[in-house]
Amino acid sequence: GTGKTAAYALAAIPVAKSLGKTVVISSATVALQEQVVFRDLPDLKERSGLRFNFTLAKGRGRYVCLKRLDDRLKYADTSFIPLFEELAGDARIKSAGDDNAIYHELLQAFSDRRWDGELDSWSQPIENQVWRNVTTDHRGCTNNKCGYFKQCPFFRARNSLDGADVIVANHDLVLADLALGGGAVLPEPQDCFYIIDEAHHLPEKTQQHFSVSTRLRGTTLWLENIANVVGTMAQRFGRPEVLIELATRIAGHSDEFGTQLVSLADVVAELEFEARDDRTAIHRFRLGKVPDAITSTAAASLSSFKDLASDIDRAYDLLQSAFTGEVQWERGFEAEDWLPVVGQLKTRALAIAALLEDYAIADAEPGIRARWVNRHDEDVELVSAPIQPGHLLASELWSSCYGAICTSATLTAMGRFDRFIERAGLTGMTTLRIPSPFDFPRIASLHVPDMDSEPGDFTGHSQEVAQRLPGLVENDCSALILFTSWRQLHAVLDLLDETLTSKLQVQGQGSKQSLLEAHRSAIDAGQDSYLVGLASFAEGVDLPDDYCRHVIIVKLPFAVPDDPLDQAMAEWIESQGRNAFYDISVPDAAVKLVQACGRLIRHEKDWGRITLLDRRIVTKSYGRALIGSLPPYRLELAG
Repeated sequence: GTGKTAAYALAAIPVAKSLGKTVVISSATVALQEQVVFRDLPDLKERSGLRFNFTLAKGRGRYVCLKRLDDRLKYADTSFIPLFEELAGDARIKSAGDDNAIYHELLQAFSDRRWDGELDSWSQPIENQVWRNVTTDHRGCTNNKCGYFKQCPFFRARNSLDGADVIVANHDLVLADLALGGGAVLPEPQDCFYIIDEAHHLPEKTQQHFSVSTRLRGTTLWLENIANVVGTMAQRFGRPEVLIELATRIAGHSDEFGTQLVSLADVVAELEFEARDDRTAIHRFRLGKVPDAITSTAAASLSSFKDLASDIDRAYDLLQSAFTGEVQWERGFEAEDWLPVVGQLKTRALAIAALLEDYAIADAEPGIRARWVNRHDEDVELVSAPIQPGHLLASELWSSCYGAICTSATLTAMGRFDRFIERAGLTGMTTLRIPSPFDFPRIASLHVPDMDSEPGDFTGHSQEVAQRLPGLVENDCSALILFTSWRQLHAVLDLLDETLTSKLQVQGQGSKQSLLEAHRSAIDAGQDSYLVGLASFAEGVDLPDDYCRHVIIVKLPFAVPDDPLDQAMAEWIESQGRNAFYDISVPDAAVKLVQACGRLIRHEKDWGRITLLDRRIVTKSYGRALIGSLPPYRLELAG
């Protein structure tokens, strides 16, 4: 509410234009992208007198692939699409016929120009798998050789990037573009001035983006399909000799790699696992160092897998040649239909190779990556993720871009930039913390009641929260009630009377957008409404004035201590002689607490109160630091 967008845009746009550079504004989510594009920048352009053009950039997966959508309908009554789904991976996906109605609706709406082909502009929710069936990635796309290229929603959107002074992207798209070498979707990094908004999310997003994993049993099932893919292709295209030979080679290499996978699974099975629930367990490798038996088996598996991966590349290249007419096959016109499924095989092969290569060298450079094994029923999943993503950002982004600004309402933790600077891999930068212009002591209060229970007592604390909630909101037309776990959220809801639950808009009972719309509609109609949710409602939700007069925080937002990546980061910190709780847990909780409290005051005339149902902020030694990280609310602290 303080005008960050206006501040950085007014500074960056004239400078970038004078230098011939493009401003790339990157936000954490698609929703924040749309806020900048549809509200902030138009308002700025109208009022500032600056002349600039801007556009929105999203990843390919947010747009429908018209070729795949047409295929879903064209082959709906045949075995062709189910075959593709079965060949594409180990998941057994339902056939297109089950979802024919939605695919007809999508195509008709696009044909009638009632829909632009973008997932976020479709009015009804679409299941993830249903949508994945009609989108694609760069390996399944034939670009300007596709018969639908001129109408393609993705390329129409991408063309709008040419000549744009400002491109509004998101962190996922920026990282994906950098992983492809830069310039694949966005301009080359050296031609960009990046503004990383909500930058406190960037290190975590980087960890997610550069993590690798694979399930061993799932990979075995996937192997069984690869020879079927090329064998079926050979039959479909008139049994050309090159495909017959390739299918034979793939069958042999699949068997060889399958044997290595069994050996790897046997070695992993000897690990001691810690049960998480009835179906899952975990084994985490201290400082990411994997036993020699696993690294050597992973290295042997990688060696045998390289031949198979090479064969998959060969199949993909042959399809490209058939599609362009460089090789002549019977029914060669179907090559384009096969590219997405073989492209998915290639993507999966690259992921498997990355995981095996990572584990094959996991005895070197301990502490660089976190590694663990998840056991799901009868399968095991090997995972590797960067502990400190800063070195990746340093090499992929900071060293290649023309310039960058990182900004956020929570870029500091307890008044310092140290935690972000370390995680983001920044050195030698200028930092600036700007006080809020809001008169917080006058317009907002923070109340911590004298609770009888401690958050560690799950049952007692949940019961007390349920007892207090009706009284806390009885004089409020609106409130945002924030939990840190689904378990406690549902436990408290089960204890509430229907007179209150009837006024609640609860996360999980509808899409986030629909809940917010229902909440706003109820308030506009003069009715009481209270939003209930977890972390995603504690950030990026704009509820000014009567839409939120009271923020109720059930517990301090400390991270769940059993997250393997958080455990690995704590382990790494402690290996350096530092205190993980005070160096990681408290600063991260401070950032989340500031975000949650920030839902209350959205502009200088707003007002309201915050209630924290967790006395640890008063009784524990770190409480003073957490209070100090907050804006100067009027404090009402019990005890």
